[in-house]
Amino acid sequence: MQTGTPQRVLTLFDCVAIVVGIVIGASIFRLPSIVAGQVGDVDLILFVWVLGGVVSFIGALCYAELTTAYPSTGGEYHFLKRAFGPRVGFMFSWARMTVIQTGSIAFLAYVFGDYAGQILPLGERGSAIYAVLAVAGFTGLNIAGIHQTRAAQKMLATITVVGLVFVVALAISHVVQHGAAPSPASQIEFSSAVLGSSMIFVLLTYGGWNEAAYVSAETSGGPRIMVWSLVLGIGVITAIYVGVNFAYLSVLGVSAVAASDAVAVDLLNALIGPAGGTAIALLVLVLVMASLNVTIITGARTNYALGRDFPAFGFLNHWSVKGGAPVRALLFQGGVSLALVLLATLNRSGVQAVVDYLAPVFWFFFLLTGIALFVLRKKEPDTPRPFKVPLYPLVPALFCLTCAYLLYSSLAYTGWGALAGTVVLAAGLPILYFTRAVPASSEVPADAAG
Repeated sequence: MQTGTPQRVLTLFDCVAIVVGIVIGASIFRLPSIVAGQVGDVDLILFVWVLGGVVSFIGALCYAELTTAYPSTGGEYHFLKRAFGPRVGFMFSWARMTVIQTGSIAFLAYVFGDYAGQILPLGERGSAIYAVLAVAGFTGLNIAGIHQTRAAQKMLATITVVGLVFVVALAISHVVQHGAAPSPASQIEFSSAVLGSSMIFVLLTYGGWNEAAYVSAETSGGPRIMVWSLVLGIGVITAIYVGVNFAYLSVLGVSAVAASDAVAVDLLNALIGPAGGTAIALLVLVLVMASLNVTIITGARTNYALGRDFPAFGFLNHWSVKGGAPVRALLFQGGVSLALVLLATLNRSGVQAVVDYLAPVFWFFFLLTGIALFVLRKKEPDTPRPFKVPLYPLVPALFCLTCAYLLYSSLAYTGWGALAGTVVLAAGLPILYFTRAVPASSEVPADAAG
């Protein structure tokens, strides 16, 4: 089978659809209740959701510089390798390949199974059956090729945005006709501690926009497409998140939102009656499919980059000319994800626990990526940078401080559970010891711009 290289076929619309698809997931139907309970005041709740968009926008500016200066299918792996060397790059890729990304795929697949089972039950193991079908189906779609994948993503992202905008419009119409739900004065004193704890959940809901870095070598129309896709994508997401939270709060009230375990179902039931539960289940299915598709897209590209740079994983270094996709990396990722789905059938909280407990690992490498921007500015000053972070070094410093704080917060939140991340990382050290990266002089050149 002939091996090719990534081609620049993704448009601005494609990239925005990827950003929107991976960020807007099932968390917007659960975490707002936690935030409402922590903050307690309508105006302050909306403020922290706007602040989450601002923080994400600051991070996106940093990633825009890195992706336009160093476009690569390896994304953060490529940035970290250039800044800190192949060992750090390997450890990031190892953590992402073995648990972080594949665990996310398995978790999303189970969420898909849970909601699909509400519409068409398949018995006691119905969720697992749907989860397996979801992983296999979307992996197969990606293997078919980037053209099929991007078409599906644009459709799913469009339905997601239209569906959520429709929900917000229904809520606004309800408020105009009946007035907003009463929200008594909050008994919670807003403080830095309250802000910090609420931002953990807000930024978790915004999480995933950085995945656009993994398709930076496949964008057409010049390097600034990545800048605009990140800016526009986060702008759309922020507007939707603020709008959805306004809908929750104005129709149900702060107390009801904070007490709800299924706030979106409660909202739709209040707006359109019992049919709301089915309607929201269908919308969640679309949201999860969009997130699952993008997670499979970006995860396989990290594995491909790892196979290109480390001979021990060379079997992953293959790009299909026909489909324009890393087929072997997709198959490997799909196999690990299916294994995690099957393990989750033995312990339904297993995948959830793995994803939660690895939050410190995620924020640690996010922080390293922010630091990499400073390192690469100094280490490679002559590298062309089509886009530079404005107000340097203030903006990237703010991003790094935010990541450091969330790393601390996630360690405090998970407690001993953070050891799971350490164990996963440590498991990669013996493999790193026995394998060696391709020497820099013989490396396949990084996916160049243009």
